[in-house]
Amino acid sequence: MNKKVLTTLISAVIATASVAVQAQTELRMSWWGGNNRHQATLQALEKFQERYPDIKVKGEYTGWDGHLSRLTTQIAGNTEPDVMQTNWNWMPIFSRDGKGFYDMNAQAETLQLFNFPGALGLTTVDGKLNGLPVSMTSRVFFYNRDMWMKAGVGYPQSWDELMKVGLVFKEKLGDDYYPLVIEARDVFAMNRSYFIQKYGKDIINHDTNLINFNQEEMAQFFQLYVDQVKNHLFPSTKEFASYGKGNMYEMRPWIDGRFGGLYMWDTAIGKYAANLAPPMTLELGPYPMLEGATDSGLLARPSMMFSIGRNTKHPKEAALLVDFLLNDPAGVKAMGLARGIPISLTGFKTLQDDGQIDDKSLSYQGYRLAQQLPKHVIPTPYTDNAQLLELFEESMQQLDYGQTDVEGAAKNFLRRGNRVLKRIAD
Repeated sequence: MNKKVLTTLISAVIATASVAVQAQTELRMSWWGGNNRHQATLQALEKFQERYPDIKVKGEYTGWDGHLSRLTTQIAGNTEPDVMQTNWNWMPIFSRDGKGFYDMNAQAETLQLFNFPGALGLTTVDGKLNGLPVSMTSRVFFYNRDMWMKAGVGYPQSWDELMKVGLVFKEKLGDDYYPLVIEARDVFAMNRSYFIQKYGKDIINHDTNLINFNQEEMAQFFQLYVDQVKNHLFPSTKEFASYGKGNMYEMRPWIDGRFGGLYMWDTAIGKYAANLAPPMTLELGPYPMLEGATDSGLLARPSMMFSIGRNTKHPKEAALLVDFLLNDPAGVKAMGLARGIPISLTGFKTLQDDGQIDDKSLSYQGYRLAQQLPKHVIPTPYTDNAQLLELFEESMQQLDYGQTDVEGAAKNFLRRGNRVLKRIAD
């Protein structure tokens, strides 16, 4: 073979390779989490690229701190990733009209939306599907079995029983022992549940996205908190501040059992159980219901979603990636439980058959309880709005420090809370 022919062949091979490289679709995917989630996701992306060698995925991953700020900058600059792990309560921030993310209904067949029965309404805005729920999370009760046995009291079956156990803990174990330890978000969610059971009415109006309570009802809401503190059910914000800043599961009173229980997301309970001093263990508690209540008022929501960027140039390929991670056995197995128990029917069955779902785990028990409780009043993303909950915590603190009464707290929260919600909704 002469040099001219050889040169021509080499040039042709190079040109063909160049075309192949140029033909490869490149996607960006972002998420937050710890090392376990990072490694599981990277492994799943490797499996995806083995299945689709013409699609290359670049992972952009961080811890929680700073992730929202980074994504906000990207979305504002129209440089957001093709696929994003998103939070449910971010929808009012990024997509008030449903147009902030790609409408995933357009890829319904590829995404196998039939795998998510009853869940898509939570992530749909004005008819546009803004994300696929990866898993669900619910706030339920978990108790330190050993401390409740020492107090000599059974787990509360009703709200009245729950209100009485604090004084038993105080009498039997001491002033610094409490049946529960809960922060502002937990108090808001727990008492919302009670009010829905009692009145069949959510604290957020689902049509206006403003506060749904009048002055009298809001005062009752704050009075319930005052009564709970008075009855030693959990520490006041004033006392809780004395334990220092940090994660509850790392606080000494939690580790040594002085805090006897939680009203906590079922997906987060593992780290609390792991930090208890042996041989103490946690157990799932019953969910209190008022007699005649038809709705538990349970705060159940997507723990996170996968959304597709509205500016993506490759919606089909992005949908293939989301489908692979949530529905395809290869992707689901690689991901495992790094993002919780899958809500996808296929994803759940895959991990169950693979032995990755432990039906004796606290998170699974909480998940199953949440599935069984009646839930008709569905929360909105505004229910878990960070600014609204900061205002609620501020009102709790003012009550605890004697700076206001329940009437003043109610008036202030209604005025400032609705101002926050209007700003988000407009």
